[in-house]
Amino acid sequence: MSHIVIDHIETSLKAVLKETDFTQLAVLVDENTHAHCYPLVQAVLPEHLLIQITSGEEHKTLRTCEHIWEQFTTNNFDRKALLINLGGGVIGDMGGFCAVTYKRGIRFINIPTTLLAAVDANVGGKLGIDFMGFKNHLGFFQEPESVLIDPVFLKTLAPRELRSGFAEVIKHGLIADADYFEQTTAHGLDIENWEAVIAHSVEIKTAVVKADPKEAGLRKILNYGHTIGHAIESFYLNTDKKLLHGEAIAAGMICEAYLSKKLLGFSEENLLQISRTILEIYPEINIAKEGFSGIVKLMYQDKKNLNNLLNHSLLMDIGKATYDIAVDEKDVIDALFYFIKLKQ
Repeated sequence: MSHIVIDHIETSLKAVLKETDFTQLAVLVDENTHAHCYPLVQAVLPEHLLIQITSGEEHKTLRTCEHIWEQFTTNNFDRKALLINLGGGVIGDMGGFCAVTYKRGIRFINIPTTLLAAVDANVGGKLGIDFMGFKNHLGFFQEPESVLIDPVFLKTLAPRELRSGFAEVIKHGLIADADYFEQTTAHGLDIENWEAVIAHSVEIKTAVVKADPKEAGLRKILNYGHTIGHAIESFYLNTDKKLLHGEAIAAGMICEAYLSKKLLGFSEENLLQISRTILEIYPEINIAKEGFSGIVKLMYQDKKNLNNLLNHSLLMDIGKATYDIAVDEKDVIDALFYFIKLKQ
């Protein structure tokens, strides 16, 4: 597992750079983290190459990777170079992917600047880029050298981005800790101690990843809400109804809670609690029934599928998840209709 530190970023970054032997240093940013987050670390950075890409899931592609690899190459980066990924989930996923593939691998450090990246995307060593419209279709398992987390970066986020990341916090409670789900959702996003929330989510995810690093079994529970959620996200990605990752996962969690009731005997009371809680935090999410067939089609490319079955991770109870539950198309359509009816 990576060395994960939750501390003031200047302190943790200075310590890690002092302990790490490297020949060249690059910092990967997008236009947002360049403007709002880079100034918070610039003073402690030695000489480095700044690489800027365009923000957004729609740019997590091979074309953007080519730009990053070209920067490494034209600046004569060798195999002892070091990359710092300063950003959210897209930066961490793609920067790590580029680091692992450049000259068969250079080391990288993640500094997550969004809640989503801090509690989920930058923890666990999953790297990937989107391909042919399918999310994280190409990728690797490879841990960063370190993950340096500082809640100060949350102050740079728009409310919608913060709310998007909170979906993964909700997920951690639903799959592993019922009390955590109750506590973190009791006041919506009105949370005073983000450091404690981040630390507990990281603890939950780290424990699961340690038990199953390559997603052979237990780690699949982390995909709760994501089988349907990723398909919703991909379907609307290049439309005027684009959803952020956490927004799509929030919808996916409601749909998959419905499947949990239908297929596993999850209680009606729990389903209603989850549905009401998530819709209170994400009231603006909408899915059109005209998109159902397209969403289902995208689900067939999900990496958890085997033998053309739509494999899901579902809930036995709040705080207890299971995995490898085969679901047919009709059940998925029913779950999507359930979501629409909640909105009426």
